[in-house]
Amino acid sequence: MSTKIDFNSFADGAASEKINREIQRVLENIDDPNTDHKAKRTVTLTLTMTADEKRELVTTDVQVKSKLAPAKSVGSTLILGHDNGKVVGAELKSGAKGQTYWNEDGELAEDTGEVIEDEEAGEEKVVDFRKQKSSK
Repeated sequence: MSTKIDFNSFADGAASEKINREIQRVLENIDDPNTDHKAKRTVTLTLTMTADEKRELVTTDVQVKSKLAPAKSVGSTLILGHDNGKVVGAELKSGAKGQTYWNEDGELAEDTGEVIEDEEAGEEKVVDFRKQKSSK
């Protein structure tokens, strides 16, 4: 007598469903542009078999797992400061600390991305050295 297990019908087809579900997860992970295309993915089928005392019946547990590629890491730069004695951070949007820039909407923004509402407020930061008297 030979042993043949058809996973399409084993456990009323549940084994095949589990295998196909994990393969689908792997394929979706491969298709995800946020993962490394070179990373190896695996599908593991584990059959755990336990016999009864008379060794006539074997309870079989089917477990299917997949190991997927993690999402690629992303990075950014934070500007550190202090507010009431506590350290605070904000994402640097402009490329250089203290530098204003034009955001995607064409608005003038601070280095943290906060839109500068009042055009005159931005002008107050400009120093006209031509009007200052020389100390010589």
